[in-house]
Amino acid sequence: MKALGKILIVDDNEDVLFALNLLLEPYAEKVKVTTRPDRITHFMTTFEPDIVLLDMNFSRDAISGQEGFDSLKQILDIDPQAVVIFMTAYADTDKAVKAIKAGATDFISKPWEKEKLLATLSSGMKLRSSQREVNLLKEQVEVLSNGTTGSPDEQIIGDSPAMQEVFSTVEKLSTTDANILILGENGTGKDVIARLLYRHSPRCGKPFVNIDLGSIPEQLFESELFGYEKGAFTDARKPKAGRMEVATGGTLFLDEIGNLSLPMQAKLLTAIEKRKITRLGSTHDIAIDVRLICATNADIHRLVEEGNFRQDLLYRINTIELHIPPLRERGNDILLLAEHFLQRYARKYQKEMRGLTREAKNKLLKYAWPGNVRELQHTMERAVILGDGSLLRPENFLLQSPTASRSHRKEEEPLLNLEQIERSAIERAMRLSEGNLTRAAEYLGITRFALYRKLEKMGL
Repeated sequence: MKALGKILIVDDNEDVLFALNLLLEPYAEKVKVTTRPDRITHFMTTFEPDIVLLDMNFSRDAISGQEGFDSLKQILDIDPQAVVIFMTAYADTDKAVKAIKAGATDFISKPWEKEKLLATLSSGMKLRSSQREVNLLKEQVEVLSNGTTGSPDEQIIGDSPAMQEVFSTVEKLSTTDANILILGENGTGKDVIARLLYRHSPRCGKPFVNIDLGSIPEQLFESELFGYEKGAFTDARKPKAGRMEVATGGTLFLDEIGNLSLPMQAKLLTAIEKRKITRLGSTHDIAIDVRLICATNADIHRLVEEGNFRQDLLYRINTIELHIPPLRERGNDILLLAEHFLQRYARKYQKEMRGLTREAKNKLLKYAWPGNVRELQHTMERAVILGDGSLLRPENFLLQSPTASRSHRKEEEPLLNLEQIERSAIERAMRLSEGNLTRAAEYLGITRFALYRKLEKMGL
């Protein structure tokens, strides 16, 4: 990109426009000119200049400069941070002071000196770049303060061979910027492993931004990921950077990428390949530099075979695949995690609890944990809240038997109606999650948005 970015020149003298266009073309990314102040809104919203060179005196009023001040206000209403440099053949100190107070960045007189003009424009461009950096930092702070980075101090507990293999792989990846795809069932802690990968990467300390693609309605995908400009749609009252822009320089964690529709997969692939995004309502490309960590509980390779996930996108996101084992395959890690959660919630709820009885431990070890670590965590929290005494006992854990629902069903009346099966599964998930939609959706292996639609359809 050329040093001076995009420049809009507004002057009623066509000779001036021609001369400036000729002079600045070698230094600017692009130059647009107009003799009409009433076209400023059009150029500000479609061309999106980095710098506006604005004549102060137009033919209607060639001395006072009021038309120029009116145009300045018009520009700043559209972009309050616009870099506007006034030009006038009637330069004087009073006008310069008034222009700066009104929001202009600088002031040059006609006829101009080439070196002075270029120096003024260069200073203006540096200011514009600084504004963008500050705006991006503000967006990053807002995203980080809203908790999208997760819990940076969340512990990863596991002594089992399966988890030691995961830790070993993370260590091997600590010097690379390669894109990672994390595969595993719901509740196995894919988001926790994503943050571990981030903390053990060259980008640690830079933004870590995550977005749950399974929870975003398709019509909001572009605005969330790529951002938007003011007026891009009805509720776009101010510009907003998308998650890819906010994450630039750092890591972007795309959770549940298997839920992404094919049209949205195409848009994501384009952004990854070009390393550029365009905000909704803008024509200006924004360069991005992000390391992608993606995760899904779906069989993504089967989705590719079925034509529901683009193979070229899969190639882009899975330079390395990391498989997270389900809790049922982690042996005594179940007890390590149970003790960890017991201590956490005993402190939180101010309970004097030291541990679990042998019978309680055996019950936890025998259970299949379909909801994995997340289910164990919720189970331990519930047990601590409702439990009494210093030790948790088997009766403190309300675990569902995998065969419980079948044992009460008459053999001669098999449940084969798909709608009834789906309703039964949803009702059970809602009971297990105690009405928590996010948790129920995790048990069912669908998105919260999809569960909400099913509940609405079934009238539940």
